Amino acid sequence: MTMPGFEKVVVVTRKTRLAELVERFNTRAQAKFYIEHAGGDFAEYEREDAAYRRSLDVVRRAVEVGLRVQVLDRELVPSYAFLPTDVVVTLGQDGLVANTAKYAAGQPILGVNPDPERFDGILLPFTPAETAAVLVLTLEGRQRMRAVTLAEAQMSDGQRLLAFNDLFVGARTHVSARYRLRWKSAEEPQSSSGVLVSTGAGSTGWLSSVFHMVSGVAAWTGGTPVPPLRLDWEDRRLVFVVREPFVSRHSRAAIVTDVIPPGERLTLESDMPSGGVVFSDGVEADYLAFTSGATVSIGAAPEAAHLVVA
Repeated sequence: MTMPGFEKVVVVTRKTRLAELVERFNTRAQAKFYIEHAGGDFAEYEREDAAYRRSLDVVRRAVEVGLRVQVLDRELVPSYAFLPTDVVVTLGQDGLVANTAKYAAGQPILGVNPDPERFDGILLPFTPAETAAVLVLTLEGRQRMRAVTLAEAQMSDGQRLLAFNDLFVGARTHVSARYRLRWKSAEEPQSSSGVLVSTGAGSTGWLSSVFHMVSGVAAWTGGTPVPPLRLDWEDRRLVFVVREPFVSRHSRAAIVTDVIPPGERLTLESDMPSGGVVFSDGVEADYLAFTSGATVSIGAAPEAAHLVVA
């Protein structure tokens, strides 16, 4: 694959648990007092922080390949305008890759595991020491990549949200979400804990927990356990599941799950005067309002996330 010319390396970082504690309690000493008073091991927080800082130092040197370098904290990613001439390096856990990919769709994303002893890193195939060599190969178009399908939520007012793993449509709090669900030629009013729409990348995450719950209930009632559904990252199909649908005089549960083929859309119209939301990849702070009269259409996004792989 021939890659376009790149002009900048964007390094996406995240705060360690220790850094977040210091922000919360103002000083390291106060953070230590809080953790130890609660019976925690503050030394583990310090070791984790030190390991991340060492990895960041290595990565900062590794990305000096003659291009401009921008270091970006994950909190700024939603408001950052990624350009076609950017190549992205993430240094954090798997969630950092997922939450960056939906804003940098189309750009090569190189996931680096800052601490292999602590993080399995399914989306983090490279160590800090490997970053320089892999980055050069990526810039030259000689490193293998996978085009990961993203889900797209399109609101009736034109707003749009992408998801790497999954989209959630429901209520902010632990109350029932009320909406009208339209799928294919069918439509019904529903009251549930929300609707989950998963990509292939997300099929081993939140979606799998739903299947495990269903399988456990089936086995308990004497039925046949339901194996989790697995889709490849590149699969253009999505899967939707209605969580805990409630049947009443005003709500039904005939449409609870299905596969959304490429080109098809699932549509929901809100019946919630307040508190309705659409968010992606578990980040509730970055949401679209889904209140009375709002309609959201969900399907595979035209873009894909391009993950650099070993």
